[in-house]
Amino acid sequence: MERGKGKDKTESPTKKLTRRTTLTLPSDCLDRAAQIASERHVNLSVVMTEALTEGLRSQLETSRADEILGAYKKAFAGFSEEELMLLDSIILQPTPSKNVPGNKRPRMGTVSLRHEC
Repeated sequence: MERGKGKDKTESPTKKLTRRTTLTLPSDCLDRAAQIASERHVNLSVVMTEALTEGLRSQLETSRADEILGAYKKAFAGFSEEELMLLDSIILQPTPSKNVPGNKRPRMGTVSLRHEC
């Protein structure tokens, strides 16, 4: 719309720039939003804006998390399990036998996982 011909956009010092539009929404969602607006003593637009903003934020976070996971999988795809453990700083070492008091010799086949930060 051209400026001066109808009010498509409004701006005030306390509100963000807004635009009017028409949406087709499921009636149960609209009814629930209207109920919430009534309980909170705000108009329907406030409730719908909050719900849409939260939904979009959540979607963006999920999308970003998927991107990061994909990048990590791609970056570490060529490493063996042992190499990944080394990258994670997991150290495999023998542990002393706990069956005999004072025994400081490692028991064969026993391993402890220690994660160093």
